[in-house]
Amino acid sequence: MKPLFAATLAITAFGALADDSALIAETKKTALAIPPKLLQMLQEEIDKGDYHGAIAACNDKAPKMAATASQNTGWAIRRVSLKNRNPKAVPDAWERAALEDFDRRRATGEPGATLEKAEIVSEGEKRVLRYMKALPTQGLCLNCHGAEDKLAPAVKVRLTELYPNDKATGYSEGQIRGALTVKRPL
Repeated sequence: MKPLFAATLAITAFGALADDSALIAETKKTALAIPPKLLQMLQEEIDKGDYHGAIAACNDKAPKMAATASQNTGWAIRRVSLKNRNPKAVPDAWERAALEDFDRRRATGEPGATLEKAEIVSEGEKRVLRYMKALPTQGLCLNCHGAEDKLAPAVKVRLTELYPNDKATGYSEGQIRGALTVKRPL
């Protein structure tokens, strides 16, 4: 599929106007730079045998990465989940609807890595670009997000210390763990 055709197809699927394709592409490029950096950081910590370091990456470094990107762009960038671990990762109504749609689409066999949504919405008098990209659970995620009876005891202890109201376990590989979300004022 040629890039221009793919971009046009994606924009049509998102319900956005063709004139918004550059805006959406710029938003995606900025937002999608974050997950690979986080995964690399997690893998490095896991390779060291340091699950405390991996937990710290998700707990501390990932929000800082999103905050830095938000400060650099003036957009709100964060991670959200229907089964959040961090109490700050609760989705708003638009995000919840997108996450529920991602789960439905994934259940019908659509690859989790392809699930995304972009839409220009009105919030009061302002127009805002909303963008979400699903974050499917990968094998390395299961060390902290898998079945509770399979988590290492030290991981369970640390997660309980950091997240006493944790809802983010019981996942299997490929399930939608959450999403990266962007709210970009226009």
